[in-house]
Amino acid sequence: DDPYTSFLAPTDNQRSKEDLSGEFGGVGISLGFIDKTLAVMAPLPNNPAIKMGIKAGDLILHIKDEKTGVDIDTVGIGLLEAVNSIRGEQGTPVTLTILHEGANSTEEIEIVRDTVVVASVELEWVGSDGKTALIRLMKFGERTLPEWRVAVDEILDQQATGVIVDFRNNPGGYLQRAIDLVSDFIPDGVVVQQRGKDRTETFTVSRRGRLIGMPVVALVNRGSASASEIMAGAMRDRLGVQLVGERTFGKGTVQEAQDLISGAGLHVTIAEWLLPSGDNIHGDGLEVDVEVKDDPATEEDEQVLRAIEVLKEVEGVAVR
Repeated sequence: DDPYTSFLAPTDNQRSKEDLSGEFGGVGISLGFIDKTLAVMAPLPNNPAIKMGIKAGDLILHIKDEKTGVDIDTVGIGLLEAVNSIRGEQGTPVTLTILHEGANSTEEIEIVRDTVVVASVELEWVGSDGKTALIRLMKFGERTLPEWRVAVDEILDQQATGVIVDFRNNPGGYLQRAIDLVSDFIPDGVVVQQRGKDRTETFTVSRRGRLIGMPVVALVNRGSASASEIMAGAMRDRLGVQLVGERTFGKGTVQEAQDLISGAGLHVTIAEWLLPSGDNIHGDGLEVDVEVKDDPATEEDEQVLRAIEVLKEVEGVAVR
């Protein structure tokens, strides 16, 4: 049984592509649940929802879209159904019944969808001197490489003393993007091996790196999977980079995406990938060097704080 070989209905196939492209028609909110009720986790800046007064913590009790016929209460709704109901064609309206945090009554808010662009790379400056670059990688999609290049430009311009690469909750994406990004740290040689039924293919550094020798640590957790494990694993194997946080997910297989005439999709497992060391971490994940559990009850990010401390001990990295 292979859980990663799967059939995707047309709508789900489209959503899968949108997630990797980082661009889709919608209102610009990140969804989640508060006490099992559908809620806005964060409205994205400069998007329709925030312009209509939607705030983090707002509860979404009803979704209505006259064009598609959607007219549903959100009690018991799944996340995928909620996403599919709220996303839609640019320029079309969707009405959300909202209960603002602390309010006594609901409000119906009609939001006209627009093209929503979601960044896959974010850069933040941390540490007591503000010279440590925390670079968050949310996925390895179509926009990731140009966004990464902009972040590296700033890291070099600001003369960062070290870098923390944050792979937490990064489900993966395109293998080639992981190779491109890790090539900024590794000067040459093997990044990952792909072992299929008939042959093993070796992928090497794809370009001249701009962060070679930079002190670096990596942040990972159970949500770090696939391409994020490839990049973090290559950094550990080739550079001795310490992994901070929690053991990763352990997805060590490669899928090929095929489009069917109906608009549906087929994701078929074609190979397994191996770290430069030859290890296959499928099912096991990457072990961390410094285990730090995140405490959701505190406002502080304990894993980032520990990564900053670990980075202070790193003089630089030597290629293995």
